[in-house]
Amino acid sequence: MRDLTPRKSDLDLIEIASRDEIAALQLDRMKWSLRHAYDNVPFYKASFDKAGVHPDDLKQLSDLAKFPFTTKADLRDNYPFGMFAVPREQVIRIHASSGTTGKPTVVGYTAKDIDTWADMVARSMRASGTRPGDIVHIAYGYGLFTGGLGAHYGAERLGCTVVPVSGGMTERQITLIEDFQATTIMVTPSYMLAILDEYRKAGLDPARSPLQVGIFGAEPWTNAMRAEVEAAFDMHAVDIYGLSEVMGPGVANECVEAKDGLHVWEDHFFPEIIDPVTGEPVADGEQGELVFTTLTKEALPIIRYRTRDLTRLLPGTARSMRRMEKITGRSDDMIILRGVNVFPTQIEEQILKVQGLTPHFQIELTKDGRMDKLTVHVEATAQAASAEAKAASAREFVHHVKSVVGVSVGVDVTDPGGVARSQGKAVRVVDNRPKET
Repeated sequence: MRDLTPRKSDLDLIEIASRDEIAALQLDRMKWSLRHAYDNVPFYKASFDKAGVHPDDLKQLSDLAKFPFTTKADLRDNYPFGMFAVPREQVIRIHASSGTTGKPTVVGYTAKDIDTWADMVARSMRASGTRPGDIVHIAYGYGLFTGGLGAHYGAERLGCTVVPVSGGMTERQITLIEDFQATTIMVTPSYMLAILDEYRKAGLDPARSPLQVGIFGAEPWTNAMRAEVEAAFDMHAVDIYGLSEVMGPGVANECVEAKDGLHVWEDHFFPEIIDPVTGEPVADGEQGELVFTTLTKEALPIIRYRTRDLTRLLPGTARSMRRMEKITGRSDDMIILRGVNVFPTQIEEQILKVQGLTPHFQIELTKDGRMDKLTVHVEATAQAASAEAKAASAREFVHHVKSVVGVSVGVDVTDPGGVARSQGKAVRVVDNRPKET
């Protein structure tokens, strides 16, 4: 693989600033963000007042722990535009993620927010080894999902040639990569494995592809998967992190020269790690739940957002800004399946739409080759227990999940009593995927 380490002269000065300089900038921007949220978002004014805190109480960065958390439920409770801190007319872009009750979490961006987002994705791509003039093949989904357009604007900001392919039609993806000679691909890691399989199916040697950099995000992936992709394509595989509520892709990114964790772009996003049970902050280096506060967002400032992602913060290496380890799990029951967030409550909602099914169900996660597979084990009603009726119920359920949640799942419709009963809290998700490192 080529050495794609960026030149120091190409970096933003803040990327290699001293920790004191970074902290001073964070404190100044955090004061603004807290005041902006308090003055312009009724939810935040009520939340701060209830907790007995005021933006003026922030004297040092550690004082942020005095302020209340924001959760995904808060965004849903204020659907659609109740969390916006600017008039709706100043919001030039809206994205949204799927919701568990039919209502998505809505995020908005001002023109300045879009500029910041493009800058952060461009910075992330440069850290990954992509350079101005490179051809970037974007296989993230476009639309309300932040992945496709986030990557697109960042690649344009960096000065790249963008191929906005989106997902699907894997054979065509191979053709375009080869014909256009793409040097960077931005894609979910699970779909990259599908592209690898398609290369081999077509009798092509992936190591001879033009790809030099793969920027993978939207779902957890392992170092074992990195090793497989890098060996097969003779390319660098680098991790990007983001979530729509905080901005989208580009909140943190690995540096190609180290690949030792994702550097958080701390000039725009302030990270904390908390104990997921007590909510108390823990020291850098300790495992816990990742929390973010935005420092510069205008349309949707987010204060202490509980991501539910489990990781830890480590000192900077290739950049001065702190690193977060690869996400090791979650503190809630969300499943990330091929880049789509899936909650057991969403599965339950679709089950309840099918007359031939009961609410007794369990979700099983397995591997189909190298791809994650989700199978729902659910009981038929006594009136719909024939083979024909179970097959019809299965088809209807799969259709509902695909239409509403946006993923394809397997289903095993059992006879009545076929799903194990719990003596306490229902075990909704059973993870039978092999453990990887």
